Amino acid sequence: MRCCVYLFHSTPQCSKSKMAAGESGARAPCLSFSAPGPLGNVQPSNSAHSSPASNGASAGATGGAQGATGHSNPQPGRGSGGGAGVALGAPPNTRNPSQASAAQNAPAAATNMTAASAASPAAAIATPPPVPAAPPSAAVLVYREPVYNWQATKSTVKERFAFLFNNEVLSDVHFLVGKGMGVQRIPAHRFVLAVGSAVFDAMFNGGMATTSTEIELPDVEPAAFLALLKFLYSDEVQIGPETVMTTLYTAKKYAVPALEAHCVEFLKKNLRADNAFMLLTQARLFDEPQLASLCLENIDKNTADALAAEGFTDIDLDTLVAVLERDTLGVREVCLFVAAVRWAEAEAQRQQLQPTPENKRKALGKALALIRFPLMTIEEFAAGPAQSGILMDREVVSLFLHFTVNPKPRVDFIDRPRCCLRGKECSITRFGQVESRWGYSGTSDRIRFSVNRRIFVVGFGLYGSIHGPTDYQVNIQIIHTDSNTVLGQNDTGFSCDGSANTFRVMFKEPVEILPNVNYTACATLKGPDSHYGTKGMRKVTHEAAATGTKTCFTFCYAAGNNNGTSVEDGQIPEVIFYT
Repeated sequence: MRCCVYLFHSTPQCSKSKMAAGESGARAPCLSFSAPGPLGNVQPSNSAHSSPASNGASAGATGGAQGATGHSNPQPGRGSGGGAGVALGAPPNTRNPSQASAAQNAPAAATNMTAASAASPAAAIATPPPVPAAPPSAAVLVYREPVYNWQATKSTVKERFAFLFNNEVLSDVHFLVGKGMGVQRIPAHRFVLAVGSAVFDAMFNGGMATTSTEIELPDVEPAAFLALLKFLYSDEVQIGPETVMTTLYTAKKYAVPALEAHCVEFLKKNLRADNAFMLLTQARLFDEPQLASLCLENIDKNTADALAAEGFTDIDLDTLVAVLERDTLGVREVCLFVAAVRWAEAEAQRQQLQPTPENKRKALGKALALIRFPLMTIEEFAAGPAQSGILMDREVVSLFLHFTVNPKPRVDFIDRPRCCLRGKECSITRFGQVESRWGYSGTSDRIRFSVNRRIFVVGFGLYGSIHGPTDYQVNIQIIHTDSNTVLGQNDTGFSCDGSANTFRVMFKEPVEILPNVNYTACATLKGPDSHYGTKGMRKVTHEAAATGTKTCFTFCYAAGNNNGTSVEDGQIPEVIFYT
């Protein structure tokens, strides 16, 4: 049997004290997403549901009446006897004194109806309780199921607590969530919140506990707060692409690590190149190092796609710097420059500046020095950065000199190559002993080699001077022996300390080496006499400690002008590679 309760809506003059829960002076940033979707079947309607009493007598409805959005809101965990109440009325942000009065008078009215129904059920239906007069347009007819003995229809503790989620039944606190026209009034239960969150426990039971029955949360999205409550009441996780970041923020604010973990796991599963930069920014903001690491790895593997994504220009400067610092980006340096300029244009617009070269340079700040202009070809540099106006004239001149003359002048930009390969760097040494001296007259040191499996060579280790600290100019190459095609090279330099150690000289990009194919390693040095290796080995095997995978190098004499380097002695003692 259903009972009819007439409610009226207008605007309240709320004099209750309000506070923003979980705030301590500074308010955490509120994350806003356009048009967040509904959280399952949760709507801001707070109708109560239950089944009739087992003795057949119909009991009166209890609980406060709440304005709703006009959608049907079946409560979770409802027993088979409970019908869904339907509430129609003004949006939740439109509240008035008559509505509050009706809510306060509802329990008494319900008691009277219960007594009336015991004497005459028909009278209870035909004679509704008196209500304050209100304009007809504000009147709302709310159908309530009897809530007496609803506990009998819930067989587990989880079902009983799930029933109370977003429900006025037994609620002793309300949250005004959101701001502006989007505020929602959500009922809750102090005990349940305190059990699930240390922040709520301190709020309600700590030394400075609030006694307010209405608490404002302007920095929290309603959908995210409902997701938090859903989890605290029932362990159910309701997150989606539109709400996951705001839910993560809310879970962190109220110290619910289990829900945080669910949000991070959701983000990991949905991580793609086109959202990697956006998620990286959020991961850094929320201090989620594991998620940030996964985002960076995704950017390494799909650098070009990630840079082309719309969200790239929305990142902050610190995130841009964190990416440009990486040695593992899989893209040519000129592409990084083009993307950085695009970001600088967007940043200048955000700062309400004209996108002039000077303002772009100002926007890039410390990120500009992280673009490795020396890794570009002279053609790439001349066609792009040199004409952009972003670099100073002296920087352009020094870089052109770096590309064209030897010895190369020092530049203000990093010349260390990036390597887009994953895994552990490996190296092999083909000599058993070091001697001196080895001279140079412009002829290349050369040695042929082949491997038994596919690898990527990223550089050589070379011997340095026997006369103390010295700078060398060097050109390194890998040549496909049969076709005499240069597969990779770098015209660079290195500094040595006079020791017998090897010194790294790296290619601008990894060079793919196929199994059982002959290649020639070349190094043309300009500098004083150096150390050299002896007791060379024809075959050298590297075994990976983690997997036991063996990479076998076979070295052969390179005929022709080779400056004396052979299998037995000479230069190019070390090959640096990734498997």
